[in-house]
Amino acid sequence: MRSVVAIIVTYHPEESGIIQLLRAIASQVSHVVIVDNGSPESVGQVIRQHIPENGLFISKGYNSGTAGAINTGILEAEKLTASHIVLFDQDACPEPDMVQKLISAMNKKKVGCKVAAVGPKYSDVKGEHASPFVKLRGLKLCRVDCNEDEVVAVDHLISSGCLISMEALGEVGGMEESLFIDYVDTEWCLRAIYQGYSLFGVCSAHMQHDLGDDFVSLFGRTITVRSSLRYYYLIRNGLWLLRQPWVPSAWRVMDACRLVLIYIVYSVFVGTKLMNWKMMTTGIWDGMTGKMGRYE
Repeated sequence: MRSVVAIIVTYHPEESGIIQLLRAIASQVSHVVIVDNGSPESVGQVIRQHIPENGLFISKGYNSGTAGAINTGILEAEKLTASHIVLFDQDACPEPDMVQKLISAMNKKKVGCKVAAVGPKYSDVKGEHASPFVKLRGLKLCRVDCNEDEVVAVDHLISSGCLISMEALGEVGGMEESLFIDYVDTEWCLRAIYQGYSLFGVCSAHMQHDLGDDFVSLFGRTITVRSSLRYYYLIRNGLWLLRQPWVPSAWRVMDACRLVLIYIVYSVFVGTKLMNWKMMTTGIWDGMTGKMGRYE
């Protein structure tokens, strides 16, 4: 516990949410590193006023993306001789014992197994059910439900709430900054698995998370609604990932089908359809031609 460093990435956060997160995580880790991606100075002042004694605030002065901010935090964690990092979005809030349960589960699973990361169950503050973990079975990404006392093998963990060992980061590497946002956690998880590491979901560890998305009902299913720019990154980064030689063939088939479905649904049925179509089509071109980084 003494060498766990929390890395919080902020970008125009709500004051109440970031204060709540700082209060919830400060006592669970040895240090808290807040990396801000170009929020107004007034936001920085609020964070500095509420930063805990074991906290450090880094203002990048520009938007380096989720991956870039996390990598900045990782460099700081190395200076602090951390053994693990735990990542947070600005809209997350862990339960008081979350980090302890993640560390305990990782230590138990490390016997005879290379563990890269473990993650908690999370529930959306808007009332959605606790998010299940997922594992690829055949050509289908299946939900993995679990009891409170279980630790389950998974193929993907969202970055927020994820506890990662510095040993694994040293071998697998940091986050892929060219992705900027979206697929950052997916890419790292698949890269870790390719290098022989395992990922686990810890069912007794819990976290609240405001996913920030709106929801609509379509064909009897709940569909998220995001900005057109986010669909650009989803399509572009998804296509980029499909082209990487270390991605399993089964994952390629599954995610290619998912990307086609996203393109159709958000071009025809959901949100600002015409703008969604324009941005996703641009994302296809950029993803195929290798134009990465921040969208300009």
